Amino acid sequence: MGSAITYLRVLGGWLYLTVVLDLYDRNVIGWAFSVGLETVQTTIPALRMAFHNHTARESLVFHSDRGAQYCSQRFRGLLAACCPTVRQSMNRKGNGGDKACAESFFKTLKRELETLDGKHSAAELRQSVFMYLEAYYHRVRLHSALDSVAPAMFNSGRVA
Repeated sequence: MGSAITYLRVLGGWLYLTVVLDLYDRNVIGWAFSVGLETVQTTIPALRMAFHNHTARESLVFHSDRGAQYCSQRFRGLLAACCPTVRQSMNRKGNGGDKACAESFFKTLKRELETLDGKHSAAELRQSVFMYLEAYYHRVRLHSALDSVAPAMFNSGRVA
């Protein structure tokens, strides 16, 4: 698993989007919107969603940056409670490239979603990101890392 947080401009301010990715199939298995950057608003709800949607494997590695949200005792405690054998991995100091999959996802999202132009309300942005993730990204969008199929098709075993 990999996780990161990005900011999205909306009318009158910012929303923050935290995602948890399954690095095997590129599915966004957990995500959360927030108006602040506190752990209870960002990483905790995204992690809870991820473990609700995805069964943890014995050899799970959870990778993120060194942000305060991922270093907090509350987050680390929840991660250990959800998967006692998890190994938490963090970027090397000053090396943002270590979380390339999450950054690539955010780059794609920001390039493909028209409502991320700062001219839409928070409610409109939340709705469009939800539709992008649940209706398009998982089911339709082709991923070069998955032999040019969508994650849902890749997981179904119907890859030709």
